[in-house]
Amino acid sequence: MSTRKIDEAPAAEAKNPIQVIERMMKLLDTLSMHPDPVPLKQLALETGLHPSTAHRILGAMTQSGFVDRSDNGVYRLGIRLLELGSLVKSRISLRETAMPAMLKLHAATGESVNLGIRAGDEIVYVERTSSGRSSVRVVHIVGARAPLHTTATGKLFLVEDGNDKVRDYARRTGLPPSTPESITTLPGLEKELDKVRRHAVAFDLDEVEAGVRCIAAGIRDDSGELVAGLSLSTPSERFNPDWAPLVRDTADEISRALGYIGKLHPGALR
Repeated sequence: MSTRKIDEAPAAEAKNPIQVIERMMKLLDTLSMHPDPVPLKQLALETGLHPSTAHRILGAMTQSGFVDRSDNGVYRLGIRLLELGSLVKSRISLRETAMPAMLKLHAATGESVNLGIRAGDEIVYVERTSSGRSSVRVVHIVGARAPLHTTATGKLFLVEDGNDKVRDYARRTGLPPSTPESITTLPGLEKELDKVRRHAVAFDLDEVEAGVRCIAAGIRDDSGELVAGLSLSTPSERFNPDWAPLVRDTADEISRALGYIGKLHPGALR
């Protein structure tokens, strides 16, 4: 049982708007912790508010749709919160959300960091931080495209597809090579994707462009959907596979910023 001190009655309340907002947030937070509707008495007890104070604030929030009150006097979160949440989600920019973490990864490694999304059978690069240590590679210019099976980010999406869709992709595209190192057979691709699945990180070892290597990890949105891949690209002579956990952690950071709260990279071998 809660031991919080109960507020005095509203007559003794300070007329402080900030205090009222804090109490509103306390009530919303408490309601969010209960899957079922909550009686007023329990809300007052758990928030430490006087019942009449809680009732007054809940009444105002009910009128605005932030809280729903049933006929038997119990409360739950209101539909207005869902509407606002959907609005916030629609206004979140993947590129803007990802850039601070991309810049941190760039500062930590000194190498180019890329943000790629899927467009059919290709990856499209939508954001990039230049390394400043080498010329810009064509395949990593913003707006450039590359096949799924040759790119580190593309392999992440193929893993997400599952075996049947990977076989369909192989038949549909024929797995054309971009360099002599590209994977061009279904058994070879399936073996590669099994490693990606186990380690939750993918590699491109001179497979898109000779002399360029990449490490990529997946970015998920609040629904758990894979929406992008974060990749670190380096000239082959500077490639360091030990950066993989750092790339993975950076992708996790972006996923959390997008609202993903699930388990990140289950089963990854670290």
